[in-house]
Amino acid sequence: MKEEDAGFLERSETTEYKNKKSIVLFVCLLLLYGIASVFTPVVSRSAVTIMLGESRMPISAFTGVISSLANICIIFIVVYFGKQGFVTALTLIAVQFPLLIISLIAGKNLNGIPGVFVNLLTIVAIVLIYKRNKKIESFQTIKLSYLKDQQKYSQRLFEQTATALVNAIDAKDTYSRGHSVRVAEYSRKIAEAMGKDEDECYKIYYTALLHDVGKIGISDDIINKKGKLTDEEYEVIKSHPVLGYQILNGISEYPYLSIGAHHHHERYDGKGYPDKLKGDDIPEIARIIAVADAYDAMTSTRSYRKAISQQHVREEIVKNAGTQFDPNIAKIMQHIIDLDTEFEMKERDTVQELDGKNELNCVKYRSEISEGILITPYPSSIELDYISEEKHVKKTDAPSFVLFDSLDGRVHTDDIMIREMNYFEYGEISFCGKHVCHGARKIHTNSIPSEDGSGARRRQQMTGVKHYVVDAMRQKDHALITIDDGTKVIEFIIALPDNTRYLYLGLTGENCIINNVKISKSETRIAKDAIPRIAEEVTFIDGPQGDIPNVQIDGYRSDATDGIPITDGLQVRFHTKSLPTARLIWHCPYVSIFTSKDRKVNGEGYREYALIRLDGENWHGEGNAENKLVVNRSDAFVNWDVWKKENKEGFECLVTFERHDNVVIIKTENQGVILKNTTTVLDGNTEIFFSLSGDQCALTNIRISGGKEE
Repeated sequence: MKEEDAGFLERSETTEYKNKKSIVLFVCLLLLYGIASVFTPVVSRSAVTIMLGESRMPISAFTGVISSLANICIIFIVVYFGKQGFVTALTLIAVQFPLLIISLIAGKNLNGIPGVFVNLLTIVAIVLIYKRNKKIESFQTIKLSYLKDQQKYSQRLFEQTATALVNAIDAKDTYSRGHSVRVAEYSRKIAEAMGKDEDECYKIYYTALLHDVGKIGISDDIINKKGKLTDEEYEVIKSHPVLGYQILNGISEYPYLSIGAHHHHERYDGKGYPDKLKGDDIPEIARIIAVADAYDAMTSTRSYRKAISQQHVREEIVKNAGTQFDPNIAKIMQHIIDLDTEFEMKERDTVQELDGKNELNCVKYRSEISEGILITPYPSSIELDYISEEKHVKKTDAPSFVLFDSLDGRVHTDDIMIREMNYFEYGEISFCGKHVCHGARKIHTNSIPSEDGSGARRRQQMTGVKHYVVDAMRQKDHALITIDDGTKVIEFIIALPDNTRYLYLGLTGENCIINNVKISKSETRIAKDAIPRIAEEVTFIDGPQGDIPNVQIDGYRSDATDGIPITDGLQVRFHTKSLPTARLIWHCPYVSIFTSKDRKVNGEGYREYALIRLDGENWHGEGNAENKLVVNRSDAFVNWDVWKKENKEGFECLVTFERHDNVVIIKTENQGVILKNTTTVLDGNTEIFFSLSGDQCALTNIRISGGKEE
């Protein structure tokens, strides 16, 4: 779009009445008109004269001048304020005109007759000016609509062209299909977390979408080579940022596109390519894409390796912050990963439900298994069709679910992958009602006939297709799965070994074809008592209780204490112990500084100012506070393996607070890790609280002491 057209759009979308100068002018004109309107009819009846030097002049002579001034004000209001001015002008004349007539009749003075004609002429002028303004507005509206349509067309054309280029890249690289789209999505998430506006996020998304466009110029043999590249081949691959820059640099309307393509392989320490830029010399948009690109590369399957689990990827981002990655952007990515509790940010197959295929053709039992369907407190509904092979049909033939947990949401049988992906299998359930219990504590089965059983049975006999509807949900350590084939409803209640591990359903079968799979998820969380309990609750907080209730945190910040007001000198002591499933250094307690009307985390009016982890990480609020974290290690710190071991065994923790108006200082030392975080609250709020939370840990015997009343 041309610059003058863009300016026209901007001017057209400005509301004149919001302009302070326009309001002041409008008020002044009304006052001037009001004075003139009152003065004119009163004086027009007067025969009084005034001295002007040596001559005399009737004061009523001034009424013509004043009346004209009033009419000029009226016309100016119409010209400057458009429709609103036209309505105002007619209203004022409708009030003033009768008063002038009455004044003439009552005063029996013909001196004011010209004023009447002037008012009539003013009305005619107002109407003509208003009609002219309407024509101009109509033209502007048509032009504005046309320019907006052109803008939308140009935007669609740009987006379609960008998508076509990305599809061309995907067609070349078998193992990175969908990579560019995912990198664009992750880059936009980072930009949003950084507080970028909608326009900036849009630019970053499309810059990231086209970051690998230079691969179009790389040989297919090199891009799709299985195994390690030679040094010469790697140098060819390293040329794709320059090729991408050359392709995109000619798009003058979108100059930012070439920046991401050119610099997304630069490293923060200056050891990247092609220009070996360092630190903030690397354009910010390229630093964002670098983190998103690396994340997707690690969480996606490649020809030479399987996808790396999200938790291991997070560790890699932490390790490489300040060397490969901008440390601030790396921290934002860590936070985004923490919030992705259902591991949505990963490479997904074209048809997620059937592991990239239009259907599952199961010859032997478990010969093909779908990608895991995650079961949560938000009920999932799964529909599918099942066709048995006639040669091998049995009465017990039916689809099955493998119940499992793994870091990548897939079933594994290889010993190495079982260890690397922390694979754990709960059991197997068949749609015919049978089950096998492995790692689950207990599986209970119940069968209920369906109301329309005979009709469904006839349809199955006629078509040879069984249609199933499955509903699955989970509440802490219990899961409920109901399977309806139209003839009966089978209910499975599974008592899981803990609250912490995920529960995935892998769809499989034997001598059958499974297709037409549809999955939907409710946005409403189930009630706490929705699943009948068949085993005792798994709890690790049945120890002594202090001043506030104990809290068990099964996942990332899945639970928290209520807020405690922060005052100077406040101290909190508690016992912490990592849960049996904990295995990472950030599986430890967190301290949150926040405000909310009900003193609850995520309560009404919730704003978080800081999140401090006992392992030395922190997260700052979204523009509401400034944080400075200082981390030191004493001689008591050995290494992180020992740190995790001591967390498993449990230890006593002390956190102290200092408060000076809007500044809160937190200090704590645990297993040789010394933390001091200074939070400066910037939004003027004085109601500041702290809460204890964490990830896969149990906090007991929480005692509050000290503190001065504010």
